[in-house]
Amino acid sequence: MDASAQTTDARRHPVFDLSDRFVDDLAARRPMLATALGLAGQDHEWDDPSPAGQEAIAGFLREQRSTLAGLPSTEDRWAALAVRILAEEIELALEPFEHGDHLRELGHIQSLFPELRETFDLMDTESVEGWRAVATRLSTIGQPLAGWRESLSEGMARGLWASRRQAESIIGQLRASVSPDGAFTGLVAGFADSGVTDEGLGDGLRDALDAAGRATEEMAVWLEEEYLPGAPTRDGVGEERYARHARSFLGTDLDLADTYRWGWDHLAEIRSEMEELARRIDPTTDLAGVVAGLDADPARSAASPEKFRSAMLERIRRAMEELTDTHFEIPEQIRTIDVRLAPKGAALGAYFAPPSEDFSRPGTTWWSLGDQEVVPYWNQVSTAYHEGFPGHHLQCGLQVCLGDRLSRVHRLLFWLPGYGEGWALYAERLMRELGYLDRPELELGMLSSSALRAVRVVIDIGSHLELPIPAGVAFHPGERWTYDLGVEALEHYAFEPPAVARSEITRYLGWPGQAISYKVGERAILALRDEVRARDGADFDLKAFHERVLGSGPVGLDHLRELVLADA
Repeated sequence: MDASAQTTDARRHPVFDLSDRFVDDLAARRPMLATALGLAGQDHEWDDPSPAGQEAIAGFLREQRSTLAGLPSTEDRWAALAVRILAEEIELALEPFEHGDHLRELGHIQSLFPELRETFDLMDTESVEGWRAVATRLSTIGQPLAGWRESLSEGMARGLWASRRQAESIIGQLRASVSPDGAFTGLVAGFADSGVTDEGLGDGLRDALDAAGRATEEMAVWLEEEYLPGAPTRDGVGEERYARHARSFLGTDLDLADTYRWGWDHLAEIRSEMEELARRIDPTTDLAGVVAGLDADPARSAASPEKFRSAMLERIRRAMEELTDTHFEIPEQIRTIDVRLAPKGAALGAYFAPPSEDFSRPGTTWWSLGDQEVVPYWNQVSTAYHEGFPGHHLQCGLQVCLGDRLSRVHRLLFWLPGYGEGWALYAERLMRELGYLDRPELELGMLSSSALRAVRVVIDIGSHLELPIPAGVAFHPGERWTYDLGVEALEHYAFEPPAVARSEITRYLGWPGQAISYKVGERAILALRDEVRARDGADFDLKAFHERVLGSGPVGLDHLRELVLADA
């Protein structure tokens, strides 16, 4: 039987129909997810994050788990994969409910309000119907915020709290969203330039912005008056909770002490290589001097955010054109990609939004540049490859394309950062290997990106487990991690600007275990590549290796090893 016939037979297994229904039924209960997936019909509605709404989701997940358990067994590769992925998706989604994490979800980057704000980025702003949905959501944003307060109040009553630092961050974001240059203000102002003409709708959007202003201020005041007084000042979550979160991000169990030591060793290797590159760029100064010079050099910078956006888009598009067929098989549906600038008020950095299921919305890299007007290139080009192509855009786009073999849950919902961020960081290194970082300063930028991810390992594990910095390290040996020390480490090792460093550390402290997924995932993929190369010798095929890594969709790191080495 050929592969296509096997796939057809596999899809006769009821897990595929169950997976199709699971996506639709979950999206019906979570309108924000529907928007993220590009499923029409609910763009005017919000999720219900109240305790009752959360319990309804948990009940649905438990019902689906029971239904899945009743399906017949299968020996088919793709059907078995679909069963395993749906089971893991359900368990991962239920885990926060089992530990009460949904009642203390108040994080700088991973909690309800950042998700509310980012939902607008994915909405249609090119039609009357799209703008009406925007106006409705903006005017009713108080509904999910009220439900969120209910859940946080229940968490308070049960002794489940987020830290004071995370609450303060959200207070700032709430108020920033409706400031003169805030995300919601900019969203409404964009109507005038959208090409949509409807005077009444313009008035409605301004009224909606007023309503959003009242709702966000009410939430901010509640956090200040009700939440902050009892919120703990301690940022770390401890080893048990940290290990649980790390496994959910990685799909493998880590020896945290060993990983902490490895992080320091790896960081020292990267630092040494950065210093060598800096001497090539300018032998008259040290690494810090080289970085300062690159940041200040207008010839190595974009003169405006728009010119920066255009340059990054051109880089990604050229790479895709040149690497198609030679290093990657790239379906036609994902040969379109976009780069956009995120509204002010978002956490600084870059992120990727996958294409919609029908590809009507292309994969998009978003850059949050804050107040930068002149943007240095040297440390951003590798980020374009990470967030765009051949990083997240290729990875996420491919999984959407694999409808002949992957279940709908696998293509649209399932995601583990160890695999996803590991691949994207590997993509940065690969582009250096392939010669796309074609100037020494761009190589230095890639290494600074690598150093950022390595220093995350030691900051994240060290801060949450309250570990000392090793005695043999030149950076504050023997001291224990604090917020300020973390900021200093990012400035020292990754040359992050102070505002970015503060945002980053707040992120790590509010999202335990996620920050290590990049380097841990990259390490796993590189180890697999070395193992396959040693096994295959002269027959090693890099393109074929990439197809094995990407061809089964996102999986946990233990599962990835099984798949890549299968049939060896």
